[in-house]
Amino acid sequence: MARKGVRQLWKDKVEGRSTSGAPISVPLAKRRFEGAILGIDPSLRGTGLAVVEFGNSGRAVLLHSKTLKLKPSLSMASCLGQICQEVLQILDTREIDIVALEQTIFVQNFQTAQILGAARGAAIAAAAMRGKEVFEYPPLRVKQAVVGHGRASKEQVAKTIRSLLGHGATLALDESDAAAVAFTHAFTGAH
Repeated sequence: MARKGVRQLWKDKVEGRSTSGAPISVPLAKRRFEGAILGIDPSLRGTGLAVVEFGNSGRAVLLHSKTLKLKPSLSMASCLGQICQEVLQILDTREIDIVALEQTIFVQNFQTAQILGAARGAAIAAAAMRGKEVFEYPPLRVKQAVVGHGRASKEQVAKTIRSLLGHGATLALDESDAAAVAFTHAFTGAH
């Protein structure tokens, strides 16, 4: 039997199939996550944050979203502190069950990778300080779980999130990405 690639294995998981391709008894796509997820799309100057609550009916409600825009004049340390502070503020004022983050994308510039990693670290540290479980998802998997294919554009993700939420309001792209990470956990994460 030919070996399956990572993309095919992920597709099988999203569709509720075992690694052999046979349907599993309780498809992951059919299980319903209940609770509030803080989705985070980390970036040093424009971190997207979205709190999405998933009810027992499978209905999702956007409770809060924000893009944390930080000025280029701020030092990296100040930006990291503000990211941590903003995540703590959300965790302290809302009932959050899970924190889900987008993993760092592949970048060819080592310095850019370090900066993105530091922004992720600030958000993860805040979640850890409040004892929240953190799940991380690669961008390709987020797009595949939400849109259906891993090469979707940011605009396609935003449009899909708008239809999944059903409220018609347009979110900023970073906020849509954060909500998409929350949906990815609700659709495919460990419950």
